[in-house]
Amino acid sequence: MSKPTFARHFQRSIAAGIVFSVAVSLAACSSDSEPEEAATGGSAPAAEAGSALDLSDSCPATVVMQQDWQPEAEHGAMYALVGDDYTIDNDVKSVTGSLVAQGVDTGVDIEVRPGGPNVNFQPVPALMYLDQDIMIGAVNTDAAIVAAADQPTVAVTSQLTYSPQILVWDPESHPGADTIAEAAADGAPVVTSGDVIPNLLLSQGMIDSSQIDLSYEGTPQRFVSDPTILQQGFATAEPYIYENEISEWGKPVSYQLLSDVGYSIYPEPLAVRADAVEEYSGCLARLVPIMQQSQIDFLNDPSDAIALIMDLVDTYDTGWAYSEGVAEFSVQQQLELGIVQNDPASGVFGQFDEDRMQSILDEFVPFLVESGSISSSDADAIDIDSLYTNEFIDTDISMN
Repeated sequence: MSKPTFARHFQRSIAAGIVFSVAVSLAACSSDSEPEEAATGGSAPAAEAGSALDLSDSCPATVVMQQDWQPEAEHGAMYALVGDDYTIDNDVKSVTGSLVAQGVDTGVDIEVRPGGPNVNFQPVPALMYLDQDIMIGAVNTDAAIVAAADQPTVAVTSQLTYSPQILVWDPESHPGADTIAEAAADGAPVVTSGDVIPNLLLSQGMIDSSQIDLSYEGTPQRFVSDPTILQQGFATAEPYIYENEISEWGKPVSYQLLSDVGYSIYPEPLAVRADAVEEYSGCLARLVPIMQQSQIDFLNDPSDAIALIMDLVDTYDTGWAYSEGVAEFSVQQQLELGIVQNDPASGVFGQFDEDRMQSILDEFVPFLVESGSISSSDADAIDIDSLYTNEFIDTDISMN
């Protein structure tokens, strides 16, 4: 079994299951060492001076972006911007190259840093405040709510429109079940690593408290040995992995997106420190539309970015097992399941829906307060307008 692949689900648990600590060494995200591997290339033509794709006069010389986990296709929009002149620093686990958008060199570099074990599992808002070279971070909406009191961030565009989080079940153990409610109706345990998901299901009457099991450790062993359970996962990985990469299972699983049952957060939208929005406003006015288009371009032609992702997985060599098959399946699922789509309210790709943001705040804050992730006083102080902005969105950008 491929334990490293599944370990991400324990470490990438939703905000209520994460311990938010700021006691991390800056050594986890900076280093004086020289890059250890270089790729030749760098043939993209320069962007026309002063054009929307010319970032040289408006952005930092190196735009540093922080992801929340290991390299994977869900982060394709970031990696798709890394030019083929990239270098990999294997000490700090980062990749740097010319920032190439829509086939042209924007005049600045991009550095993409992975999260998870590479940064001692520190949440992205903490990293952004500890190392202020990080301009853009991928911050789940619920994580932004948790961090709002001490490390506030402002989301500037979404990349994934809906969360790929799912619950998985064995169709043979739950015959005829097409939904979570149907699969859980017989009283089966719902195994997760945090309590927001089960509390969400509990509040809707889909399960009772006796079914809540918070012992998920990020591996498939429990599910394989006891296929009566429902277990958390990602629609962009588990269905493929169970059927194709776990020899002890080797057959399809059934699942439903948690976004179908109220898990409405924006997953990993791109965010900036709240105190840096004004500072970076000129850059964001050009960079945000580039990020909007980059996600669309990646999904239309993911091959180069997937090749980079696979190179990073191999070079970083952290025990993170991630195959090209999973990456290609992820792209397919993002499109087929509508995980990535235009904002339903406006038709604009990457834009935030005010009503949805308000409902996220209204629905998730009680869970986060109950779990102790935030205090009641901090919850009362959160203003929905402080969590996001559509100021920099190009409203002409949409998926076909």
